[in-house]
Amino acid sequence: QVALVESGGGLVPAGASLKLACAVSGRAFSRYSMGWFRQAPGKERQFVAFIASSGGSTYYGDSVKGRFTISRDNAKNAVYLQMDSLKPEDTAVYYCARYSRVFEDTSDLYTSAGYDYWGQGTQVTVSQ
Repeated sequence: QVALVESGGGLVPAGASLKLACAVSGRAFSRYSMGWFRQAPGKERQFVAFIASSGGSTYYGDSVKGRFTISRDNAKNAVYLQMDSLKPEDTAVYYCARYSRVFEDTSDLYTSAGYDYWGQGTQVTVSQ
């Protein structure tokens, strides 16, 4: 009953910036916390960022902290990922996902098991 569609990926040189967007259909978007994950070929899906339903709390994976910023606009049913100072190792398919638990339960915040709906992904490629 919920669909997520990512956009904004592309091919950029190292050091560049990209802003990804995730448009979410369905009701009660503002009630749900959201996350971003990424996956490169042959690698496990990796946690990137999380934002609480209110937008007041955020969490980041160690590899992106200080470079990426997650945000949301509940009026637009959208979540964003601003990516700055991109590195070749950031190359991956980036996925938006909806957190399935109450925000206060952070036990699965960092793993894909905590999310119930996923977008199709958008490719981000960072050249050297």
